[in-house]
Amino acid sequence: MARVVVDVVLKPEILDPQGQAIVGALGRLGIAGVRDVRQGKHFELDVDDAVDEATLTRLADTLLANPVIETFTIHRT
Repeated sequence: MARVVVDVVLKPEILDPQGQAIVGALGRLGIAGVRDVRQGKHFELDVDDAVDEATLTRLADTLLANPVIETFTIHRT
């Protein structure tokens, strides 16, 4: 059994209103130095060792992320 982490974020060219709201809130809280925030989704999957990278990529690309507006990274731990 292996743990796989898939992180999904909006592509850089896609506006991230939630991230912008967080940056605005940080300023109101007096926290300086944070220039940008990009929010996303974090998935943790327990998979059989036999599940290969191509299968994980297909899973992320078709089920976990919208490839039109999002990118993803896959990490097997």
